[in-house]
Amino acid sequence: METALSPLEFARRTRRLYPDLEAVVDGDLRLTYAGFFERCDRWSAALQRMGVRKGDRVAYIAPNTHAQLESFYAVPQIGAVLVPVNYRLTPDDFAYIIEHSGAEVVCAHADQLAAVDRVRDRLPGVRHFVALEGAAPGWADYETLLAEAAPEFEPVEIAETDLLTINYTSGTTARPKGVMITHRNAYMNVVGTLLHLRLGLGERYLWTLPMFHANGWTYTWTVTAVGAVHVCLRAVDPARVFALIRDEDVAWLCAAPTVLITLANTPEEVRGRVRPGVHVVTAGAAPAADTIGRLEETFGWTVTHVYGLTETTPFITVCEPRPGHAALPPAERAAVKARQGVELITSGELKVLDSAGAEVPWDGATVGEIAVRGNVVMAGYYNDPEATERVMGDGWFHTGDAAVTHPDGYVEIQDRIKDVIISGGENISSIEVEGVLLRHPAVQEVAVVGVPHERWGETPRATVVLREGARATAEELIAFARDNMAHFKAPTQVEFADALPKTATGKIQKYVLRKGASAVSRQ
Repeated sequence: METALSPLEFARRTRRLYPDLEAVVDGDLRLTYAGFFERCDRWSAALQRMGVRKGDRVAYIAPNTHAQLESFYAVPQIGAVLVPVNYRLTPDDFAYIIEHSGAEVVCAHADQLAAVDRVRDRLPGVRHFVALEGAAPGWADYETLLAEAAPEFEPVEIAETDLLTINYTSGTTARPKGVMITHRNAYMNVVGTLLHLRLGLGERYLWTLPMFHANGWTYTWTVTAVGAVHVCLRAVDPARVFALIRDEDVAWLCAAPTVLITLANTPEEVRGRVRPGVHVVTAGAAPAADTIGRLEETFGWTVTHVYGLTETTPFITVCEPRPGHAALPPAERAAVKARQGVELITSGELKVLDSAGAEVPWDGATVGEIAVRGNVVMAGYYNDPEATERVMGDGWFHTGDAAVTHPDGYVEIQDRIKDVIISGGENISSIEVEGVLLRHPAVQEVAVVGVPHERWGETPRATVVLREGARATAEELIAFARDNMAHFKAPTQVEFADALPKTATGKIQKYVLRKGASAVSRQ
């Protein structure tokens, strides 16, 4: 006997066991699981009335609201494919993603209605425009449609290999690619997440991570699976984050390292009393050991580093703690926690491969590319067989991340392969240089890139954001780096900026820095 592996199975179980438990908090709105799933069912019925059938695409452009969360159940349970769009993109990006995905329905938050209206003439395939909040001419009202629909929809048979979502990559250097995630992909990631990161019944999860980003790292379904509570957060404002953690007794959150840096450096008068015991899951870029140390030592939080990509649903490694880690001095323990770690039980096989395709030795020094295969790897890029073939044509998904494997099997990323700096024939990890500079008390954020050098070919240049009220000179930071790492790895140039250029998911856009187009310099 077989049943399809789908995150909808978690909804079925929670709907049956925990109907009266609180499910969603969004401002003043509070929903039980019974109320939440009734809304999902009504929207499924409304979509079917609009003519949405199995395989059709429905695009959403919204921040972390209850309506956005409802899409992760209402759309797939009628066999349609959800396209969660990064709401911080430009109207041109919206038009490309909606048109490329073939979405026939577009649902948008009030803040994005005008942007979509600007490109309507480029969206001939869209049959329905729905405003999730706010009202505007030419937009149907979400709540009205919900109220008019009965909470019964026509059941659809779903296979685990069916598409669940199409998630578009950041597209920092080219047009974004549509990552095809199946029901099976998401199911396996949820199970692996709960095996390693044990969110429990009734615990409260704060949505500091965008739901559009790799389906909120599948926490859109993970939280529901165990009858926990979704606490929605529409924008990451540090004061609001700390207030919700206190007032809602939040126990879990996910965030990119850039968000953690912001929280770690929030002044005491803004953050107020900090609730200890929060479990933080971080990924999206390599977190600095110093940032992890500050959150754990200052706030009493527990930070777990995971690693993956949108193409891997997303988790493929977790830096799981071992008994010996607890005995390490805080700085050493934080350094270990900054590693990407080991395979999740459910994620499949991971190897670090050299240029010939052989696994590198587990010596913590030999650099190769991370390649993976298993049940969380995407079905491919939507309508892009050439790009799919490039990254997975040999049966492995090649991540583009350069890493080493330590003797204990823990993987540690050294850089994106394209970001490795080659200076005088020596490979320099920009991440290593950034980690050293972040230990300087004046530095809040830093990005290091390679820039041309007449003698060495390339040399590291650091762009630094200082902490509020702090001062440092370029010469001081260069000297600090030279005192704490091999001299050839230290930056030869330092520039100061008010902010680093980033994608909407918090990843630093190093290609911008290489062009010298960083944020406004303070010098």
